[in-house]
Amino acid sequence: MTEPSESVVVLDAKGLRALAHPVRVQLVDLLRKHGPSTATRLAERLGVNSGTASYHLRRLGAAGFVEEDTERGNARERWWRSVHHTTRLTGDELSESEPEAVLTYMQSIAAMHNLRTHRALNEMQTMPREWRNVLDLSSFALRLTQEEGLRLHEELSEVIARYRRDVPGEAAPEGAVRVSLITQLLPELPEGT
Repeated sequence: MTEPSESVVVLDAKGLRALAHPVRVQLVDLLRKHGPSTATRLAERLGVNSGTASYHLRRLGAAGFVEEDTERGNARERWWRSVHHTTRLTGDELSESEPEAVLTYMQSIAAMHNLRTHRALNEMQTMPREWRNVLDLSSFALRLTQEEGLRLHEELSEVIARYRRDVPGEAAPEGAVRVSLITQLLPELPEGT
């Protein structure tokens, strides 16, 4: 998926350690999805206290993932915004040098995706029929080489790039709603590999 480089952050060891916490992953996600907000409002959405949200926002700020939105708020109310639209975890270097942080980060992402899936399923019965027809939970068993797996990932990214990004404040066509597309390529290696 091609995006302007300023909207993408590629994780280094410091950034990975800063994001390797479920609350921080969710805070960045909420700011990217809904735009600037306060610690109090974010805490309400996550079901944590505002002190916890403030602490994690400061840690994210120190690592360069969020920043204070100085155009909003007042002396009592700090507003925060996401600095980037996308986070990338690439290469083997971090997996080798920071295996625990990579695992914690990936588990946080998986937990967030699981919450999204459950939320959509809980709302399914009240969802308009035309949107219920869009909802899909599919699993495809494929046999791929490592090269084919990489090519499949690239091709899926190209298809996704043809569709509109969900960017707070940008106008969308009438009738457009937010859709979460979660893709997973999960190698199932034989034991002992």
